[in-house]
Amino acid sequence: MMDTKFSDELRKRMTTIKHKHFANDTIFAYLDPGDVKLIECEVAEAFQDVLKALVINTDDDHNTKDTAHRVAKMFVHEIFRGRYYPPPEVTAFPNAKEYDQIYVSGPISINSTCAHHFQPITGQAYVGVFPGKKVVGLSKFNRIVDWIASRPQIQEEMTEQIADMVEKETEAQGVAVVIKAEHFCMTARGVKEHESEMMTSVVRGMFRDEPATKAEFFSLLNNMKGMK
Repeated sequence: MMDTKFSDELRKRMTTIKHKHFANDTIFAYLDPGDVKLIECEVAEAFQDVLKALVINTDDDHNTKDTAHRVAKMFVHEIFRGRYYPPPEVTAFPNAKEYDQIYVSGPISINSTCAHHFQPITGQAYVGVFPGKKVVGLSKFNRIVDWIASRPQIQEEMTEQIADMVEKETEAQGVAVVIKAEHFCMTARGVKEHESEMMTSVVRGMFRDEPATKAEFFSLLNNMKGMK
């Protein structure tokens, strides 16, 4: 009889409550204390099997002796931490001066992973806000972007998720997100195209409903470093 793996138990737990746990979903809310360490240990065992299947002698090769453990730590605690760690705390303040103009934060570094080939996605994000009754510190946008980017996904959905969280935390009258990124699944494999980038945008509220406000946002972007 095969031993039940922890991931099977966790998957059953989330299936029972109908959480789909796709690659770009956070599962932090469904984890108990100690679960992340159990995930890390199981990933290390599984990746050791991958190395064996690739016919790599990890017993005698000093370069790969601890690779499975290093990769497991990297996946769980770094590049996919947005799945297993809590969201950043976002402190909001009253918009006491009733500021009613656009502000844009960026460039914000993007370090994510393509869900199709598990290759890096690197680039820049810009977040535009037309404030309502609340404002948040600029560093919070960086934290939001980093938390959501730290998952396997596709760029279009990442852009949507960033906009969703910014909209939720700021309760702004308008939110806009633009991402420009390089995909290593195109540059390091396949067509190996090194000049190609992808741009995605999501506009909400006033940026979507008022053409002049949308045009002002993109005009600001065109004047910011790296977006010309």
